[in-house]
Parts: sequence; C-alpha cells; structure tokens
Amino acid sequence: MAGLAADGAGQLSGMEPEAPRLGCPKAMVFGPCGGVRDDERCEMAEHRCVFLDPPVMSWPVVSTGPVADPPAEGDLAGPVVLSDLSVAPFDPASVRRVVGVLGPVSDGLLVGEHANRPDLPPTMLAAEVLAAGGRLWTTLACRDRNRVVLEQELAGLAALGIEGVLCVTGDGRGPGVRPGVTQVFDLDGTRLAALAAGVGLRVAVPESPEAPPVHLRPARVASKQRAGAQLCVLNHVGRPSRVAEFVAAARAAGATLPFVAAVAVYTDEPSARVLQRFPGLHLDDDVVERVLASADPREAGIAAAVAEARELLAVPGVVGVNLSGMGSSRGEDDGAQVKAAVAERLRDGG
Repeated sequence: MAGLAADGAGQLSGMEPEAPRLGCPKAMVFGPCGGVRDDERCEMAEHRCVFLDPPVMSWPVVSTGPVADPPAEGDLAGPVVLSDLSVAPFDPASVRRVVGVLGPVSDGLLVGEHANRPDLPPTMLAAEVLAAGGRLWTTLACRDRNRVVLEQELAGLAALGIEGVLCVTGDGRGPGVRPGVTQVFDLDGTRLAALAAGVGLRVAVPESPEAPPVHLRPARVASKQRAGAQLCVLNHVGRPSRVAEFVAAARAAGATLPFVAAVAVYTDEPSARVLQRFPGLHLDDDVVERVLASADPREAGIAAAVAEARELLAVPGVVGVNLSGMGSSRGEDDGAQVKAAVAERLRDGG
C-alpha cells in the first residue's frame, strides 16, 4: 500500500492507497460519510451504502508533513464553547451583527457550509469574521471544489491565521437543489484533513456516532487522527450516554484527540425539525416534544440545551460543546441571541 505525503502547498503526492469505492456518489476512499440513513441507504441514492461492510480503508501510518500532535485534554481550558455562526448569505453586515453577539461568549465560531445555502467563499467569509473580532473555525467541504481550489482555500485560510478548519466531505445536494450544478468530490474529508495539516492549520474532523455503520466509526476517528486531525467534532446523538460509549470505543481504537460534542439548540418547531431531517443526526425526541409543548418554548429550549451541554461535558474525553442549529426560526439575529443565552449560562453556571 503506497502512502500519502504532503508537499508544496499541501498537495498529496505519490500514489493514493486505493481508488474511490465503487458505487459511492461522493467518490470517497475513506468512507463512509456521516449522512448514511438509518435504513442504511446512501444519502445521495437509493442503494445501500457501499461502506457498510468491512474492509473500511484506514489511513496508512506514514508522515503527512508538519502535523502537530493533538492537544492534551488538560491543555484546553474548559468548557470550550464553539458556536455555530448562522448568518444571512452574502451579507457582511449580518456577519458583524452575529459575531458581535456570539463572539464575546464563545471560544470559537464555527462557520458551516450547506448544499442549499451558498455564501461567500470561505476565505472571504473568514476575513469578514476576523474583521468583526471573531475567533473562527471554518468548515471546508469537498462538494463544490476540486482539489486545486481546496488547496487555494487552505492556503488563504492559513495566511489569514484562523483558529482552525473543519474538514468535511460535505452533504450532497438533494433532488431539486440547484439542478444542473455538478458536485465535485475530488477528495473526501480524511484526505482534505491531510492537506490542511500539510499547510500547518489546526485540523478538526467530524464524526456521526449514530450513523450506520455504528461499529466501524470509532476506528475512523483514529484513522483521521493519523491523517492529521487534532480535534473531533461529533454530530448530534439521541442520548449523552451514546457519546460516552463512542468516545470510549474511539480511545480503544487508538484515538487520543479531544472531542467536542454537538448540542441541539432550538426554540420552536422549524428550528427543531430542521435538525431532525439531517441523515446521520439524532435528537432526543422526548425532549424535543417537551420543549415544543411548553408554555414558553424559548426558555424551555435554552434550558434543554444547557442541560444537554452539561451532561456532555461530564463525559471523559469531551472538552467542549458545539452549540449547533438555527436556535430560532425568527432569523439569524434572534438565533444568535438564543445561542448566546446558552453560552452565558454555561459560563456562569446558571
């Protein structure tokens, strides 16, 4: 098996260890992605995910360039609060307003990237966030960019001095979302992580503990760490106990990096249901219905998010939480206020 090495601006050189898995619409080598449906169907097609059965490709244990060791859990002052930065697309004024609300109460702001919500290019959006005073983690996805453009974005993000990059394969476009627009997938998230590490960026990677094949996912974290990942951001799970089980299994598989666990932030039906629609993600349905049925769903949603965050932060290996979701269906500014309230209560112990 030939290894992968990083050279120049982080390009992968040498022969890749294996061709993309036959039948994967995302052309992944290091699958599966986090979007496998509960019935084992591919996120982008009706067939069974082609990565459900072993062998699953593991990153070769070779040097990939100047990759830093993951920080020890004790090196991170906790709890670390990473807040999703949801802003109006192509609107620098929205960026400034939301950063002004979330920046002072968050250790970092996570800029997402969604198939149905295009925005400014990552480097340009990062510059806007930094100018507004935010500490930024940028999500970089492989869906819409070939390898050359990904290398350009990584070089630009490194030059800007952002906190780090979350390397993802990317969710696929559903039917009717930008018909006729191609989906590139030159790389998958693991190979992108190696590129990012090669240019000296701090690298985070995602994992979905409750997406099939559940039993193979802990070892994927260890594989991504070998590729250069220094932090793992987990997707939503139905119960905090599932995060504890997953982190323990990842440790047993050889992963030593710290984890940040997702906290669902919602205060009304639209902001809750959008999280429930994503394949690979799970919420506690009982809690959702209790929040929506309460006399004050806003207060109930904030309290539920704080309670979930505290349970997750008690899990060994979890150093922080990602306040994830819209927060509110009443616009980005109101959603920022909701997430800020959660962050403030976590910090104040209220």
